[in-house]
Amino acid sequence: MRESREARYERDSETEIHGMRRRRLRPKRRRPLDDGSYVCPSCGETIEIPLDPSAGDEQSYVEDCPVCCHPNVIHVEFFGPDEPPRVFADAE
Repeated sequence: MRESREARYERDSETEIHGMRRRRLRPKRRRPLDDGSYVCPSCGETIEIPLDPSAGDEQSYVEDCPVCCHPNVIHVEFFGPDEPPRVFADAE
């Protein structure tokens, strides 16, 4: 007799510990390192930006705030693989 796909999934998603069935827990997701945020020095809004580590460990570029349209110098610093990047902004 063939086992249905749903039955296989349910069997695989549970483990037996000391005679009791227990569902496997998935590991918590870490925050992706491809997004960062900074606080606009002009208006105080938190701005989310995409990050690109392939452009170097230390990056600086000018970007207008999407809220108040003032230009900001965005600084991004990448450290090790286990550390989150540092993102901050200065008014231009």
